[in-house]
Amino acid sequence: MASKKYLLLAAVMLFTVVSALSQTKIGTYYDSTQIPEKRMPQHQEFLSGQYNFPAKPRNQWEIGIKGGLFQVSGDIPAKFLSPGFGAHVRKAFGYIFSMRLEYMYGIGKGQHWRIAENYKKNTPLYDAGYFAPYRTPAGPIQYVSKLGVGQRADPVFYNYKTVVQDLSLEGVVTLNNVRFHKSKTGFNVYGFAGIGGSIYDTKVNALNSKNNNLKYDYSTIAQSPYTDRRSKRKELKNLLDDSYESPAENHGERRPKLFGDTFKPSGTVGMGVAFKLSNRLNLALEDRWTFIKDDLLDGQRWQEHAWGDAVQTRDFDSYNYLSLGLNINLGAKSVEPLWWMNPLDYAYSEIRNPRLMKLPKPVLPDTDGDGVTDQFDLEQTPAGCPVDSHGVSQDTDGDGVPDCKDKELITPTYCQPVDADGVGKCPDPECCKNPPVVEKTCAELMGALPSVAFKANSNKLADDAKAVLSTVAAKMRNNPGCKVVVIGYCSSNKKEQQLSWDHVNAVINYMVDKEGINGDRFIFNYGQEGGDCNTVDLRVAAEGEDGPNTIEPPHPNLRKN
Repeated sequence: MASKKYLLLAAVMLFTVVSALSQTKIGTYYDSTQIPEKRMPQHQEFLSGQYNFPAKPRNQWEIGIKGGLFQVSGDIPAKFLSPGFGAHVRKAFGYIFSMRLEYMYGIGKGQHWRIAENYKKNTPLYDAGYFAPYRTPAGPIQYVSKLGVGQRADPVFYNYKTVVQDLSLEGVVTLNNVRFHKSKTGFNVYGFAGIGGSIYDTKVNALNSKNNNLKYDYSTIAQSPYTDRRSKRKELKNLLDDSYESPAENHGERRPKLFGDTFKPSGTVGMGVAFKLSNRLNLALEDRWTFIKDDLLDGQRWQEHAWGDAVQTRDFDSYNYLSLGLNINLGAKSVEPLWWMNPLDYAYSEIRNPRLMKLPKPVLPDTDGDGVTDQFDLEQTPAGCPVDSHGVSQDTDGDGVPDCKDKELITPTYCQPVDADGVGKCPDPECCKNPPVVEKTCAELMGALPSVAFKANSNKLADDAKAVLSTVAAKMRNNPGCKVVVIGYCSSNKKEQQLSWDHVNAVINYMVDKEGINGDRFIFNYGQEGGDCNTVDLRVAAEGEDGPNTIEPPHPNLRKN
């Protein structure tokens, strides 16, 4: 019969697992299908930015089945390997608190290794004949004063078997799902407490079913007080059968009954830890204690006094259930049970990658209106004057007069200096038939060099940038004695430092590999302040200016292709 019960239980477990795995897991804070109808107004206000807090989503139910070890803590030592089975259904009411309804079935056994000799008030043993009329003068122990003349008590060893069932409603508090430095956790620690009702039926193995249901002959058990408990337990195991045929002492009709068994209100406390296997399955290890105001779970409530009457003990029995269970999350269009979710996950994700957060429009002042914000503008430029990437007025011929005011846009060098309108005064032809040879500087020969722009957070050169570099390469070929300084900006953090290095490195590598310019003609300069993080400026090196053409990357592990 027992094997059929276990087979049925295994079949139910397999069916439940297959059903759970066939369902898919969905869920975000923005999915309206997961919001109950009564919380939909809050959800709509949240999506429209009128309310700061998202509505609590509909979360899955958990059902669990478990098996483990059941033990009674009473007057008689319990046997360790006593089975227990259970099942529960659980629902979260918040991220910390949930409730569950749990059923438990346990079979507890106990065997005392000490001899008992004063059990006159222990009904099953008394009825079994261990208290007997005096027949021979050679009884093991005679209590003349307390038992009365003509009675004797044979030594016995207390034992019991109890079947306990309980149904309890428990509040569960999750202890570790609110995490500040990790999105989620693979295990869940929780404590629980609850109230319920317990029924039990306790029996005693008082008669030997192999010997016509007569009382056991314990005289074969070693009686010496120096015999260790292990030896006595082994001898008792060989002597006793597994019948447990005699009802233990109970409260009779003085206590309420349920299904013919004694019923008592009970209270339960415990702790557990669940290990996540998937979004649907987890394994839980639990230990729970249940307390009932009763001393007859083990069928024994009398404390022996040597050579005297038995006295009722004042302590109450309890039982412990250590279990390992499989929990399954069920529910369509629902998120995981809330005790598996981190309520801070939404807040952190919104800060990192805003989707509904209202961000103020950035205001970047540009006092002179030249298109370069004051943060990067190096000059207050008059209205209408074209500028470079630093907000400095363009001066094509380098005569010191900006192009917007220069009436002679290109003034030959030998006709400079110029007047306030940018017009130069060239020498008379007679004086210039044999003009002195004046060596021009590299800055004069190559003029102002353009800037190279990168896309945000990228170190790849666009086609437009490559075209700009081709014009610079042509100037460098025409002026082989000139060097160029390649300047990258921003260094407030490691990422900006590495990106600045990547930009400068990409420009130099392109000029060397694709344009054939010697790498020694470049000066590597990155991480400077006062420029755009996504722009690299090219400048003709000053006379005598020198520097390395390559530098080791500051943070190679942060490099991004």
